[in-house]
Amino acid sequence: MKALQFDFKMPRYISSKLIGRLIPSVYWDSRFSCLQFRNQAEPVLPNEDWVKVKVKFGGICGSDLNLIFLKDSPATSPFVSFPFTIGHEIVGEIAETGSNVTHFNRGDRVVIDPILSCISRGIEQPCPACLEGNFSLCIHKHEGNLSPGLLIGTCRDTGGGWSSCLVAHKSQVFKLPDHVNDLNGVMVEPFSCALHSVLRNPPNHNDTVLVIGGGVIGICVIAAIRALDIPCKIVALVKHPFQAEMAAGYGADDIVYLQKNYVDSLAKALNGQVLKPLFGPEVIQGGADLVFECVGRKQSINDALRFSRSGGKIVLLGLASIMDGIDWTTVWLNELDVKGCFAYSTEMFKGRRVRTFDIAIELMRDGKVDLAPLVTHRFPLEDYRSALDTAFNKKNGAAIKVVFEP
Repeated sequence: MKALQFDFKMPRYISSKLIGRLIPSVYWDSRFSCLQFRNQAEPVLPNEDWVKVKVKFGGICGSDLNLIFLKDSPATSPFVSFPFTIGHEIVGEIAETGSNVTHFNRGDRVVIDPILSCISRGIEQPCPACLEGNFSLCIHKHEGNLSPGLLIGTCRDTGGGWSSCLVAHKSQVFKLPDHVNDLNGVMVEPFSCALHSVLRNPPNHNDTVLVIGGGVIGICVIAAIRALDIPCKIVALVKHPFQAEMAAGYGADDIVYLQKNYVDSLAKALNGQVLKPLFGPEVIQGGADLVFECVGRKQSINDALRFSRSGGKIVLLGLASIMDGIDWTTVWLNELDVKGCFAYSTEMFKGRRVRTFDIAIELMRDGKVDLAPLVTHRFPLEDYRSALDTAFNKKNGAAIKVVFEP
């Protein structure tokens, strides 16, 4: 089968880093790249508790672009195994089942929770996080009977969504209802990221919420808040008109563009006051009760900190790495609560403990949200250069979610 793999080699890494500053496409379109398009044998079931899934759509995530552009922190490197097939946003159908798999049959349409936690790794004594259902916080992602990997798409044993098939433990598999289409299916994973952040940090009904970023996760945060029927005020900070249209369509009350005069416009939308320091960026007095930061860049994190009101809360969803130039003054001056949020897990929902993926599928099934319009571009795997160029240069093609169709 064809597969797009990430294969770290130090000469490739150094060459890409040097040349990529001038020619970004070198990261995916040269012999110097760590990204390799290869013929691979199909992955085999690790044991009889696993299934093989034929991929219908495999999404391109911002974290995948971060990986390809070599922006990930080395702190994550103990939790991957090379070479691995990229892709963790997956909808497909069951092609093979192990003998211990009883709730799925060949041909079932499914989505995959890609987190490789204790149960999928065959660890008999689950860690405290996994015992509580907090699989994203598992401490054994480098142990057990699998090679290291945070999730499917970073583990050499499982394959990934940027290929025609992969394997998954039965605990990771979720069946799609007949009337939840495949385009919504490929959005279950990113929507679950947003749901996890909102359910763990729910806005109060009278709150003003700032969502920084008009990409997939930012739009999904807005969609999650509205699908959960939380009647707060939502202000979205976006870069492009097509992002503004999506943000408004999914329930944002105010849209502010990230342009020259955005500080005054955003402060006004948040009922804040702009103050002038002796030098440096403007200081904001007042601001949002709750900020969802969905970009992971120096400017967006600084904006999250300064546009939060005193005593406010900031949830960091954007995939940040090592960066300088963050002004943390407001964290202590305004006693801010800064919270990281990774992936998905098990949530309290309608008085019961439920996997995040189940909630996402239920909301889609019940017509509370339709995320299919976010899938703006589809490419065959062989056309990966165009796909990655489209995902990187979003403005040129008005791209939101770009997916492979192996």
